[in-house]
Amino acid sequence: MRPTVLIADDHPVYRDGLRLMLESTGEVEVLGTAADGLDAVIMARELRPDVAVLDISMPTVDGVEAARRILAAEPGTGILMLTMYDDDANVFAAMLAGARGYLVKGADQTQILRAITAVAAGETIFGPALAARVTAYFGRLAASPAADPFPELTAREREVLELLAAGLGNAQIGARLGISPKTVRNNVSAVLAKLRVADRAQAVLRARSAGLG
Repeated sequence: MRPTVLIADDHPVYRDGLRLMLESTGEVEVLGTAADGLDAVIMARELRPDVAVLDISMPTVDGVEAARRILAAEPGTGILMLTMYDDDANVFAAMLAGARGYLVKGADQTQILRAITAVAAGETIFGPALAARVTAYFGRLAASPAADPFPELTAREREVLELLAAGLGNAQIGARLGISPKTVRNNVSAVLAKLRVADRAQAVLRARSAGLG
């Protein structure tokens, strides 16, 4: 049985080209396409595809947040990121959001079809270069489990991150640490910048994956 697919990408030429390419193979069924992350979430709930192929940079809701929302509503949908971004921050943010596959645009037809098939079957798949980096990353974590996962943070910023991971809001963090709301906001901004994440939710995911919270 052919896997069913939803495509979300804000570039119409790439989105339509990908749809035509996939349909021409006869190996997958494209249920629909979305031009932004919010539409992708809505359509995934309605269509319940086997695989949602998501770009990361999209209007309204980015691909990482869209993946998180899709999986919350439809945990049986596999997420494959197909994006121009290959930096560690985006790759690991996507993984923490639940993506089972990650390819960089420029992947050929064979690679994309293989990834869709793998993700639909519940497997995890990354492009060759990314796979080596992911393996190395987790190898480093395994080799030094006691190491500070966020050495770039100051002691105060780490305290703020720990409380974010515990689910506290800015007012609660300020009360807990005895600092002003403005100071909390400044520390949160510094944490996001140093961890190279887009928002608080991604920072929380990074922190919890490292055992904080």
